[in-house]
Amino acid sequence: MRDHLTLLAAGLILEAALGYPDPLYRRLGHPVTWLGALITRLEHRFNRAHLAPAWRRALGALTLALVLLTAVLPAFMCEKLGHRLLPGIAGDLALGLVASTLFASRSLHTHVRAVATGLARGGLAGGRAAVAHIVGRDPETLDEAGVIRAAIESLAENFSDAVIAPAFWCALLGLPGLALYKAANTADSMIGHRNARFADFGFAAARCDDLLNLPAARLAALLLALAAPGRAFATLRGALRDARHHRSPNAGWPEAAMAEALGLRLAGPRVYGGERVLDAWMGEGRTAANARDLARALVLYRRAVAFSLAVVLLLALIARG
Repeated sequence: MRDHLTLLAAGLILEAALGYPDPLYRRLGHPVTWLGALITRLEHRFNRAHLAPAWRRALGALTLALVLLTAVLPAFMCEKLGHRLLPGIAGDLALGLVASTLFASRSLHTHVRAVATGLARGGLAGGRAAVAHIVGRDPETLDEAGVIRAAIESLAENFSDAVIAPAFWCALLGLPGLALYKAANTADSMIGHRNARFADFGFAAARCDDLLNLPAARLAALLLALAAPGRAFATLRGALRDARHHRSPNAGWPEAAMAEALGLRLAGPRVYGGERVLDAWMGEGRTAANARDLARALVLYRRAVAFSLAVVLLLALIARG
């Protein structure tokens, strides 16, 4: 656990400071894009429409297992060799650099801030273009308040999915746990959809991601509450009241916490691929979100990330004696 916490602290700090360099992405891609390419190939190979639902579920589970093994085995070897070849702080930094590629606190902030920039510079069209990079709903159905709510919802949900959940599994299982979570989350984002193509084939991926995110979503809500000065208890009450009504067993927790902290209503009815989804509202505040609300959400997010990092550093110091 001590080494895991050191790895986690190093990974979070390096990712927040450096992100993932664009030249490296253009030249080599990213671990998530590598996993995505594998998932795409396996899905094209195994997901056949003529197969019975039970077979499609079985082949989807096989696909998930192959993806998880592909991610976990190299991570396990990397962690073992890293500590053996580079003992001490050099090994911690090297492995922290590897771990940093699987967190996304900096890139999440960048993408959500781009929505504010798009609205300021390009009006509604600019905001819709920017928010299309981070949400799956149809951007053309959104007015300005809808664009801002979508960006804030993405910020809240991905605070859990892209920061807290990978941190939780890294703290528990080290680099293999981090890789396991990231592989499962990538599989869910690609094949864990409730439509005709993926309802059966992506069943295992969706359930696995739900399970892995279960503790992190609740922890993310708590951290958002702690980052909301003067509204911590109200934020927690809002999450406890509303999260269970969300169609996702996990996304409602950070979304409800963010909504209550900002005095907004988030989620609610949305349109995906031309289909209207009647989700419950999170929060009891305004639906008319504005640019100031988006700026406040980013401030709250930065506080929550900073608080999370402070907790990790404290635990790492305690663990090291």
